[in-house]
Amino acid sequence: MRKVIPVVTALGAEERLLGEVAVTERELRCAGVRTAVLVGGEGPPVVLLHGPGEFAACWFGVIPALRGAHRVVAPDLPGHGSSGEADGRLDADRTVRWLDELIAQTCAEPPTVVGHLLGGAIAARFAAAHPDRLARLVLVDSYGLTRFRPEPGFALALAGFAARPTERSRDRLFRRRAVEPDRVRDELGAAVTAFETQVLAAARTRRQRAALRSLFLRLALPAIPEEELARVTVPTSLIWGREDRQARLRGAQAAHERYGWPLHIIDGSGDDPALERLEAFLTALRAALAEGGRP
Repeated sequence: MRKVIPVVTALGAEERLLGEVAVTERELRCAGVRTAVLVGGEGPPVVLLHGPGEFAACWFGVIPALRGAHRVVAPDLPGHGSSGEADGRLDADRTVRWLDELIAQTCAEPPTVVGHLLGGAIAARFAAAHPDRLARLVLVDSYGLTRFRPEPGFALALAGFAARPTERSRDRLFRRRAVEPDRVRDELGAAVTAFETQVLAAARTRRQRAALRSLFLRLALPAIPEEELARVTVPTSLIWGREDRQARLRGAQAAHERYGWPLHIIDGSGDDPALERLEAFLTALRAALAEGGRP
């Protein structure tokens, strides 16, 4: 059943992240995974894939800015948010099939896919396998361009949160993610509180922990082989926080040199420029939606 809602966070949390922006909440079956999807707006479709441990409404700054000119499709990744677990093996091939079926059910024409961190690794693998199914690709601080080798301090904070998700370990990790975490908290206020509350609640669920183990092992940790990335023939752009401590900028710079993909660097940002530097991110995203990467 469809309903128009002012978007509450996944798992029934009361905090509202998209204010009064009306979207449609849908439940689809994609590659055998019960998948929660937010859809809003009209125009050329844009699919937004979030990062690990997050959920569709994490794009709360981006969806309102895009929906005036685009049909925006934002799913919860398998095992995340309100999406269900995958029955059986959740490997790269099945995750690519999940995205293929999602696009088939939500987009009347080839979309732009915007992938952040883990979502970027999924999007890039999909673009390599099905370049005819996309209009363009935008990778935001994406995993997969190189092997996952974060800075040591970030790796410790990530491991601590994964092993014991508490408010303290979450806050330690988030402070590693952002350049100015206190400024972000002051500027976004209740939205950041809602985001952090939901991330912690989800991290404590068996469903998400199982999904993350599979997705990290098979999609985030290994680099996508160069011969696969060479098959990405759709226009592709890169948006990166200059101070990203997990998917570090040098990987994006190497991909820019190797494949000719335009690279937009967001100063004063870590791995989530849409959260930390929204206006700069939206400027870069609009440019990416208009430009061509390597045809």
